Amino acid sequence: MTGRLDGTTAVVTGASSGIGNATARALAAEGARVALFARRRDKLEDLAREIGGHAEVHEVDVTDADAVREAIDSVARDHGGIDVLVNNAGYGTMDPASEADLSEWRTMVDVNLNGVLATTHAAVGHLSKAASGARGIADVVTVSSVAGRTVTGPGSNVYAATKHAVGAFSEALRQELAPQHVRVGLVEPGLVDTELTNTGRQNAPDASSASEMGVLEADDIADAIVYIVTRPPRTAINEVLVRPVEQTR
Repeated sequence: MTGRLDGTTAVVTGASSGIGNATARALAAEGARVALFARRRDKLEDLAREIGGHAEVHEVDVTDADAVREAIDSVARDHGGIDVLVNNAGYGTMDPASEADLSEWRTMVDVNLNGVLATTHAAVGHLSKAASGARGIADVVTVSSVAGRTVTGPGSNVYAATKHAVGAFSEALRQELAPQHVRVGLVEPGLVDTELTNTGRQNAPDASSASEMGVLEADDIADAIVYIVTRPPRTAINEVLVRPVEQTR
């Protein structure tokens, strides 16, 4: 059976769990070779075994720009290019400023913003080159948050700031890369049941007690990402906001 992404190579950051894991599986199901980027090698190896020959493991911390570039260049060299980049790695806490640990704020900036910048910067030349090939298009998709559109509460302070920044960066990148036929998409999930929302940590979003209609699954966001990158070359889906039915903010 022919997949819509046969012959392409995709990089997915934060692939060890949650949305990244689901996205890697969904892209591979469409025929893409998927390079799995994350820090937890054991989780990546489990996922690679599940996917099979269409997956490869890269133990990479997105906050290490040199390591990111080395891994991106390695993928492009081994497979002749990179057609799809999914910036998914993320980190979040929701502590009020009066109680927050400054190191947590810095981690959010490093992962949610600087990680996106480092990975995109390393990949953009490869994506532009791929877009001039037979497929005629390449894609960058960044997973943001509803908190990138609106400040969902006082505790979302730095998390929301990083996601707003990612949105601005993505729009500028879209304007720059459109003539090169590199599409830039932003996916903004509401509450999703992932490791970020089911830890039980104080002040963190809590998906554990949500109703079936009040929380999304990681596969829902993976579906949105696959939709974006499988549109005809003339079509660019630049922004997708996905909330569970019962979420009002």
